[in-house]
Amino acid sequence: MLENVVVVGGYRTYIGKENGIYRHIPAEKLGGHILHKLSGDYGAPDLVLAGNAVGAGGNIGRLMALEAGIPEEVPAFTIDSQCSSGIEAIVMAAAKIGSGQQQVVFAGGAESSSTAPRRMVSENHPEYNGEKIYTAAKFSPGEWRQDAMLWGAEKTAKMAGVSRKTLDAWALRSQQLAVKARDTKVFEDVILPLGTEKECDQGIRQTLSKAFLEKIPPLYENGVTTAANACGTQDGAAFVVLCAESYAKKKGWKPWLRFVDMVEVAGNPEMPPLLVNKALHKLFEKTGRKPEEIAAYECNEAFAVIDELFAKKYPACVPAYNACGGALAYGHPYGATGGILTLHLAKRLQQCAEDNVYGVSAIAAAGGQGTAILWKKVCEK
Repeated sequence: MLENVVVVGGYRTYIGKENGIYRHIPAEKLGGHILHKLSGDYGAPDLVLAGNAVGAGGNIGRLMALEAGIPEEVPAFTIDSQCSSGIEAIVMAAAKIGSGQQQVVFAGGAESSSTAPRRMVSENHPEYNGEKIYTAAKFSPGEWRQDAMLWGAEKTAKMAGVSRKTLDAWALRSQQLAVKARDTKVFEDVILPLGTEKECDQGIRQTLSKAFLEKIPPLYENGVTTAANACGTQDGAAFVVLCAESYAKKKGWKPWLRFVDMVEVAGNPEMPPLLVNKALHKLFEKTGRKPEEIAAYECNEAFAVIDELFAKKYPACVPAYNACGGALAYGHPYGATGGILTLHLAKRLQQCAEDNVYGVSAIAAAGGQGTAILWKKVCEK
């Protein structure tokens, strides 16, 4: 890169359950709320890049920017790589800034499962099956399943020999760590409420217990995946401000994170949970960093099997892994998740006493793809 790229700020909304606190707020309004605040704090950006996975199409990122009151002369684009949409928006922002094409980019995304359109296959399509509504797109040339991601997690867990008990333990860990983070207000200053009634991260469950988890029925006969050890579908938005480090210094903006490197991988489209570890492995190979050198991991735990696969491959790194809880507690508002992970990572690294520390954010996506970013904490003397 010609320029060092840094994150200098950002916000997220609370993360609402589908049909919860944000049930009447479409994605463009959620994203526009965050972008409006950022443009007030940092001025108009050169570009907006927004992830969105289940919206109506039509370049909703541009609509978010216009809803925010960002000048109409500022271009905005939408990225849809499903679960990795938001992290890919951040990757693209870093590439544009690092190559000197842009100076300031707002990148992240928004999702509203509550207001997502319901779709039907055209009668001209070879897979037309009557006027049946579908909610999940086709991710591989094989069978088109509405439960493709859940079924992929189940298949991965069975292949890896992971028990229901182990998956439930990860779900409980995530909830307990998220409760602690909420109660100690770790993320309070990066949360921007919309002002709706009873706003909170709705997926966090204070009283979740092992006994309760054991009572939840599996989603498949003789299966190990349940509604508790798989993430919920949520509503929310998150964006970060990226710019050249030299530009941040010129403007007097204090950097939070420095973008070091990234990787993108792909694999079996029917087993997406495998792609987090594949991305991490490639990232460590590419950068020469050792897994145990990473002070904080923020990996999207869409399913608890992702956690267990990480623990098996990197057992010494578990204490640094999703240490404030993950998507099993907060939920996974697809297009927003990349921004959420980046904000959570920034706050966690700020808590580290050491200066020269690294963090990693990683997401596996529907269709069997994965993205991972290596970040470094920025400390100004």
